[in-house]
Amino acid sequence: MSKRDYYEVLGVDKNAADPEIKKAYRTLARKYHPDVNKETDAEQKFKEVREAYEVLSDSNKRAQYDRFGHQASQQGGFGESGFGGFDFDINDIFSSFFGGGASRRSQQQNAPRKGQDIHKRMRVNFDEAVKGGKKTIRTTVYEECTSCHGSGAHSKDDIKTCSKCQGSGTITVEQQSLFGRTRTQTACPQCGGAGKTVERKCETCQGEGVVGKEKKVNVNIPEGVDNNNQLRMPGFGHKGINGGPPGDLYIVFEVEESETFERHGDDLAVELPITFPQAALGDEIVVPTPYGNVKLKVPAGTQSHKTFRLRGKGMPNLRSKRKGDLHVVIKVITPTNLSKKQQQLLEELSSTDLTNDESIWQKVKAKIKK
Repeated sequence: MSKRDYYEVLGVDKNAADPEIKKAYRTLARKYHPDVNKETDAEQKFKEVREAYEVLSDSNKRAQYDRFGHQASQQGGFGESGFGGFDFDINDIFSSFFGGGASRRSQQQNAPRKGQDIHKRMRVNFDEAVKGGKKTIRTTVYEECTSCHGSGAHSKDDIKTCSKCQGSGTITVEQQSLFGRTRTQTACPQCGGAGKTVERKCETCQGEGVVGKEKKVNVNIPEGVDNNNQLRMPGFGHKGINGGPPGDLYIVFEVEESETFERHGDDLAVELPITFPQAALGDEIVVPTPYGNVKLKVPAGTQSHKTFRLRGKGMPNLRSKRKGDLHVVIKVITPTNLSKKQQQLLEELSSTDLTNDESIWQKVKAKIKK
């Protein structure tokens, strides 16, 4: 049976922010935890909810999932161990049900942790990709609620010691197994391992401890940026937890195609049409480059698809800033709508042997000048 969409599993929109995803996960984890829900499919639903949260709560995995769907995990897109090895947020209150370790996680509940990263896509035109530039984007950043200072409570008096775990953050669960009756510790389902509960939530943040604020961020576009290149901006992500550092902002670039140039890494190619006389007699032509027009000498007898290389006229390398080359591909245009004189000259020219007479170009040149 095919997997359900992770957003559908958690019941959130695809544009849902991290606090919304976390809140939805908490609600569903409490609902389907096997210690609480005795329905036959509760454990399977709990696993499904946990798997969805593992991916959507991690900014990198979420970005890969949004792009490739469930195929990302099948192709190793979420890491060498697939969904395994994920470092659970402490609010994953029931993670110990499948392996213990609740005491250690409970101890880490109040440890400083880095805030969530933010990923934003930025579309830039070809000229901006070549020369760099600056753009301003808007992003919603979750910061500590100024009303409750991150506690999620209306006041200090509304924060109470959890009555179920007596402030330890863990409870002991007895289970019957093949080896007899076992006792394991798991995160307290009432307080989520925090050891405290909130009687009256903060009206500003609705008990989440954070509020979303829209901010403007100035982004420096690097020279030579290409599709799917990422720019990391440290400290521009969501606020850290328990005094931890803020997350980072990752800008993922989308570069518009050029109407003139074709890109091949750091090199560029441009197709340049010339007339038959220019190809036959030679000429000096004007070539467009990303840095302005330059002149190119086309020798006599140039064939169509002949390529000339202009060094240092390509894209800057993203790291070294050394510019690639521009490859000029000549395309000889067959004339149409000839005048009578032009037709007469070509007919006269066609009666000669162009392959053996080395002086033929001089004859053609003399005729054209008349």
